[in-house]
Amino acid sequence: MTDARYPTITEQLDDPDAAREEGRRKMDWAAQHMPILEHVREEFVDEQPFEGERIAMAMHVEAKTAILVETLAEGGADVAVTGCNPLSTHDDVSAALDAHESITSYAKRGVDDEEYYAAIEAVIGHEPTITVDDGMDLVAAIHEEYPELIDGIVGGAEETTTGVHRLRAMDDDGALEYPVFAVNDTPMKRLFDNVHGTGESSLASIAMTTNLSWAGKNVVVAGYGYCGKGVAKKAAGQNANVIVTEVEPRRALEAHMEGYEVMPMDEAAAVGDVFLTTTGNRDVIVEEHFEKMQDGVLLANAGHFDIEIDLDALDDLAVDRYEARDGVEAYELEDGRRLNVIAEGRLVNLAAPVSLGHPVEVMDQSFGIQAVCVRELVENGEAYEAGVHDVPDELDKEIAEIKLEAEGVEFDSLTDTQREYMDSWDHGT
Repeated sequence: MTDARYPTITEQLDDPDAAREEGRRKMDWAAQHMPILEHVREEFVDEQPFEGERIAMAMHVEAKTAILVETLAEGGADVAVTGCNPLSTHDDVSAALDAHESITSYAKRGVDDEEYYAAIEAVIGHEPTITVDDGMDLVAAIHEEYPELIDGIVGGAEETTTGVHRLRAMDDDGALEYPVFAVNDTPMKRLFDNVHGTGESSLASIAMTTNLSWAGKNVVVAGYGYCGKGVAKKAAGQNANVIVTEVEPRRALEAHMEGYEVMPMDEAAAVGDVFLTTTGNRDVIVEEHFEKMQDGVLLANAGHFDIEIDLDALDDLAVDRYEARDGVEAYELEDGRRLNVIAEGRLVNLAAPVSLGHPVEVMDQSFGIQAVCVRELVENGEAYEAGVHDVPDELDKEIAEIKLEAEGVEFDSLTDTQREYMDSWDHGT
């Protein structure tokens, strides 16, 4: 029951052939640096584990994600994909995917809210048996609008911190009616994607958008979870002075013990030059903070949704708004101070004009986990009840081993004696 009311990306472009060619060029570059998905793709092509499956995906549709989409399609699946953020889609990559005989892509950059959700509904119109999500909008829409499809869904996989938070809240309410793997919570995702990926790509996107240096600036990082740790570490590595704000006492203490200044946002607002939110929560920077900020500050969000910085309140305070640079909106306040918002407060490493998302090698690891989670659902889906599930540890290790082999790194393994010792409880002093 493909939804014909919403057009594919090919139908929306003036020159789809040129777009496909450019999208394929980007994908070919990414694929050269994604040995995990190359390994997994070869396995899937040989074994066709997804024959007869329909996979619905809501992701950041750019070159790296496209390699995951194709990997699943070449494992036998019919795949329908759309964006999970209105500003993160690369139309040329979307067009290249749409040209694949087993992939339908509705993702388009710059859609409004109505079009965004219409595209999600078009994906759901393919009646998926598996969902792969980034932010949980797809899962939410299925449960709210198309509950009749749930019985036909084996399970899903969720990529992000924000999506897993939403899923766990849904699960706690007894509202999640099929199993979903919390891909975000695996060591291979948190330790690399969240830390190195978010840190490197957020800072790079801001630097390219503004042409400003990090050295000597007071950089305020809101939230010291895995993403915040990465941003703080990378900013400190570029000679910034890092200030951390937190609501969780142990994370605040951890940031303090790592050598960062820790203070409430109310205090940080007066001294920060750059503000980066990484919390996954809303209203992290609000009116009372704007009123204390210095002229020329940069405001950016590295969390999933554009609600961490209260832009409505900032707009109310402003007497003028103008585009200071491509991707930078200046809000001029009554006293002449200018507060600069990057990428409309959306996910800065994907929504800024020259943003490219996380480094390719990092996403290879995360998407490798996604791919083997889909394989696990097809092979053993009946073993998982409705709700949020941790990714089986052996799958996480499988991806790490593929990466180490690709890097030419050898590592030790336990001897039988060591394994027996670790598995027993009766060895005393």
